[in-house]
Amino acid sequence: MRLDGVLFFPVTPFGPDGGLAEPVLARHVADGVAAGAGGVFAACGTGEFSALDLDEHSRVVSTAVSATAGRVPVFAGAGGPLPAAKAIARAAAEQGADGLLLMPPYLVSGPPTGLVRYVREVAATVDLPVIIYQRGTARFTPAAVAELIEMPNIVGFKDGLGDFDLLQRIILTVRAATGKEFTFFNGLPTAELTVPAYRGLGVNLYSSAVFAFAPQISLAFYKAVTGGDEVLAQRLLTDFYLPLVELRDRVPGYAVSLVKAGVRARGLEVGGVRAPLVDPSPEHVAALERIIAQGLDIAGA
Repeated sequence: MRLDGVLFFPVTPFGPDGGLAEPVLARHVADGVAAGAGGVFAACGTGEFSALDLDEHSRVVSTAVSATAGRVPVFAGAGGPLPAAKAIARAAAEQGADGLLLMPPYLVSGPPTGLVRYVREVAATVDLPVIIYQRGTARFTPAAVAELIEMPNIVGFKDGLGDFDLLQRIILTVRAATGKEFTFFNGLPTAELTVPAYRGLGVNLYSSAVFAFAPQISLAFYKAVTGGDEVLAQRLLTDFYLPLVELRDRVPGYAVSLVKAGVRARGLEVGGVRAPLVDPSPEHVAALERIIAQGLDIAGA
């Protein structure tokens, strides 16, 4: 399944009672697809995967699938303890997901052979395309990835480490080991900031958290990068993405909670984040709103 364009990672809305707000999620996803998303990644990191129980996860995936209505692929997050990851994978398949983004196992760090076993066992649970997410406790060697691509439903690798030496070795090893289509993409937080570096390795696909709250900015940057408009790309990087990342780095977890605050600031009431994340302070929300306004102005939106 080919992914292209800007990849949309929706937030997971919660209502005043703290429960899942499915109608709001449906609107959020439908609006994102209508704005031009190339794929929807539901119940992943930006969607607070780690804060959802199995029933909520299933409802998020089901809602995203319905709201997308087959216009673009829907990938569901999976991960955590092995039995839970298998159950989540099966539930996502039952709800109509087109694929899985397999995130790291919970807490423990295993050797490459253990990671290979983890991925194999989860991937074997379902007949769905699986994208591996390298981040946190999931750090793969080139040989491990080359071994995993022998499984027919392992179709991609999302890098959330930013170790370019390691990633280049993985890319070269995989390309030498197989002729099958295999997708690499940039999965760092606020990925646009590192898009030029990843493109230097031939990794052009990336996830966009900004798309969740300002698709106009996200798409303007994507068109500038892919269309060769270096002046606009640099303006957006310098005057929007750089201050956004500097704000993001002030508090752990802001990579998610700032996105959710951005969605609220743009008029969709998606509620706050669940513990252990914290919502941004009023001062930081005000700073975020100024940064968004500046980005919209640059994008001509």
